[in-house]
Amino acid sequence: MNFADTLKTLPSIDHLEALELLDATGNLVARIDNQPGRKGSLAVYAALAARHDGRIGPVEAQEGLTLFAEHTSDAREHPGSHPNIDRLIDLIALDQTLRVRLVQRG
Repeated sequence: MNFADTLKTLPSIDHLEALELLDATGNLVARIDNQPGRKGSLAVYAALAARHDGRIGPVEAQEGLTLFAEHTSDAREHPGSHPNIDRLIDLIALDQTLRVRLVQRG
């Protein structure tokens, strides 16, 4: 399944302003805002968080790479061009886990 088709199967993110990723000590590592160009990443990360108790570790990151479909191979070929995919690749390589905090609209 390609990424566009995958997105249609993921839960809505309309209620989210953003998603924040926190390291083991609670420090903010990254924020994915609900804006054009980032909505797909927000949907993937939010779906992973919902499926896995608000955490994304190596196993969940691998699931995310599958959801990103054709963009994953592009990210591997062009490091830095897809930072939210690069982050998942790094979680696997470094055996790290991030906690997800959802930021609701309003």
